[in-house]
Amino acid sequence: MNILQYESKIWATADLLRGSGIKESEWPSYMMPFFALTMIESRLIRMLDSLREEIGEEVFSNLPLEDLRDLIKDLGQGYNVYIFEKNKRLADICKNDKSFEFDFNAYLQGFDGETKDLLGVDASDGEKYLDIRGIINRLEAKNVLMGYTKLWSEIDLKPFNNSEITTLEEHIKRKWADISAETAGEQYTPDDVIALISEIISSKIEESDKLLKIYDCTCGGGNLLFGVEDRINEKFDRLTQTYGQDWNDSLYALAKIESRFRPDSIIEHGNTLVNDRFSNEVFDVVIANPPYGVSWKGYQKHIENDKTERFKFIPQTTDGQLLFMQHLISKLDTTGIGVVVHNGSTLFSGDAGSPESNIRKWMLDSDIVEAVIQLPTDEFFNTGIYTYLWILNKNKDPQRKDKVMLINASEKFKPLKKNKGSKRKEIDKDNRLQIVDTLIKFQSTDSAQVFDKEIFYFNKQAIMLTNVDEYGNSFEAKLKPGKKSEKLKPVRLTNGEHELNEFVISQFDKTKYDSLAEFFEEDIKPFINSLDYKEQQLIITTATEKYWFDAEKETIIKEVDDKRELMGCGKILVKCTLKKASKTQPERIEISVEITPDYQKDYEIIPFQRDETSNKAGIEAFMKRYITKPFVYLENTIGVQLNFNKIFYKPEELREVADILADIDLIDNELKSLEVGLKL
Repeated sequence: MNILQYESKIWATADLLRGSGIKESEWPSYMMPFFALTMIESRLIRMLDSLREEIGEEVFSNLPLEDLRDLIKDLGQGYNVYIFEKNKRLADICKNDKSFEFDFNAYLQGFDGETKDLLGVDASDGEKYLDIRGIINRLEAKNVLMGYTKLWSEIDLKPFNNSEITTLEEHIKRKWADISAETAGEQYTPDDVIALISEIISSKIEESDKLLKIYDCTCGGGNLLFGVEDRINEKFDRLTQTYGQDWNDSLYALAKIESRFRPDSIIEHGNTLVNDRFSNEVFDVVIANPPYGVSWKGYQKHIENDKTERFKFIPQTTDGQLLFMQHLISKLDTTGIGVVVHNGSTLFSGDAGSPESNIRKWMLDSDIVEAVIQLPTDEFFNTGIYTYLWILNKNKDPQRKDKVMLINASEKFKPLKKNKGSKRKEIDKDNRLQIVDTLIKFQSTDSAQVFDKEIFYFNKQAIMLTNVDEYGNSFEAKLKPGKKSEKLKPVRLTNGEHELNEFVISQFDKTKYDSLAEFFEEDIKPFINSLDYKEQQLIITTATEKYWFDAEKETIIKEVDDKRELMGCGKILVKCTLKKASKTQPERIEISVEITPDYQKDYEIIPFQRDETSNKAGIEAFMKRYITKPFVYLENTIGVQLNFNKIFYKPEELREVADILADIDLIDNELKSLEVGLKL
C-alpha cells in the first residue's frame, strides 16, 4: 500500500469545511489537530500490536491491567484509556451519534497528560499548541463536529511505519504552507531538497558505533529533521538521535508527537535565538531552513544581551538568517558538519565592515565553509527565488583547507508535470547524485568552481581626495602652515538675487517675528543654507578684496584692485549661529565666511591578497594606476561577499549579422506576400 493514497482523502475533509463557510486560509488550523489525532491513534495501536507480538499473545492476554499500563508508559509513546483498556478507536465512537459527544470527550480525556497538552484538549484561555478544544467548539457551533470527526476516523495509518507517516505528513504540511501564505521557506522544505541534503550528509559520514546526533534549530513540524534521519537510516546501520526546537505552537506539537515514536528523539518548544533549550549540547550534524526576511526586532534586546557568546556580530533586525547561522555553528561538534538553507541575502548583504560582512568573514576566517550550492528557482512552495545550501564542515580534508567551492546547480532540475504553488521544478535523483558527486570530487567544472577563500575578500580602502582646479592646484597651497582654512571678514555678500550687508544681527522685524530665535530659524538660517557657492554666483566682499568660485575653471578667484588671482580649487562656506546674550553683548546672530580646500572622502574597492605586505602593495599599485588627484589614505576595511552571478555569468551569444539580415529578408518577403493576398 502507498500511504500517499490518503493525501487526497485527508484533503477531502476540507470539502466539509468549505461547505460550512470556513475560509480556505483557516483550513490548516482545523486540519492540524485532527491529523495529529489520527496519527497518534494509529501509532498507539501499532505500538500495542508490536508489544503483543513481542511478549506473545497468551502472556499478553493474561497480563494484569496495571502491568500493561506500566509496560506501555515505559515506552514513552503515549497512552489512551479508550484504546488500551476499552479496545475502542475513533471510528467506533463515531458509530453512535447519540453518545458521540460524551464518548468523544471521554476519548480525548483518556490520553496521557502530555498528549492532552499537545493537542490542547483542556485549553481554555485561547490557543494551546494544536488547540483541538477551540476547533471542536467552532465545529460544534456549525453542527458539523461529528461528520468532520467521522471523516478523519476513516483514515487508517496503522499499517505504515514512522518514515511512511512522516512522508504523508510532509505532503500535508506542504499544502498547509501553500494555502496559509506563510513566509517563504518558513514552514516546509520540499522532499527533493530534503533528499539532496540527506545525500550530502551521507557523503560525509560513515558507519560507526558512535551515536549520530542530528539537530535542527528551527524544526517546524519536523519534516526536514525526521526526513534526513530516515534517509540516513536507509543507508547506514548507525544509531541516530534527533534534536529539534521551534516556537510555532502547532508545528512544535506535531514534531513533538512524531518524536515520541522515534528512539530518544527530543523536541523542545521556544525561540532558539532567545532561549536555546540545548545550551549544553553539541551535535554531529546540524540542518535548518530558518525563516528569511523575518524581523527579529521584537526580541532585539535579548539578542544584544545574550551571554552565550554564540553571536559574534549582530546583523540588521530585518532578517535573522545570519543569527541562526552563527547559532548553528556554535552547536557543531569538533568534527561536525552542517547544511543550512538560506536565500541569497546571506551571500552579499551588507557593505564591508557591516555585521553581515563581518559574519561571512568570521566564517571564512574560521575555515568552516566548505561549499555553497545554488539551487534552481521555483523550488519552494511559497517563493520562486534562488535559494542556497551552505555546507559547513569543521573537519575539512587537508587539501580543502582554506578553500571554498561554489556549485551552480540552478539548471539541475526536472520540470514538474503539475505546479505545486510556486514550486515548478524538482531536483530529481540523477541531478541530486550529480551535485553530490561534484561536491565529493571538489574540482572545478563548468558548473562548479573551487577558490582560495580570499577570492571572496575585498579591500574597501577609504581615502581623502584633495580636489584641484584645471591647472592641478588646490587652495590648500595658499594656506599658512598649520591652518586648515582662511576666515574672511566680509562687508557684503550677494548671490545676484539677495544681498547681505549685516553680519552681526541683533534686531528683527517684530511685526513678523516674536523673537530673534524665530527670525533666525524662519528667515536667516534657511537663506544661508540655500546658498551654493558653485551653482550661484556667490560673491564675498571684504574691505579690500572679492572672492568667488569660477565653476568653469573649478577654482577660487581672488580680486584686488581689478587684478584677479587663481587661488586653486576650494570651498566657500557661509555659516550662521544664534549666540546667547552675555554680560558684554546682546543676543545676536553671527554670520561668518571661510574658504577651505575642497576635500572629498571616497573609497575604492580593491582585490584582496592574503599576505599583508602583498595586499598593501596591491592597494598602492591600484591607487597609482587609477587615482590622479592628491589623496591621503584613511581606514581600510576588509569585506566578504560570495557573488554567484559574477562567477557563473555567461553573456548571451550574439547572432551573426548575416543570419539577422536573412531573417529580416524572410519576414519582409512574408509581409509582401500578405499584401498581395489582401489586394486580391
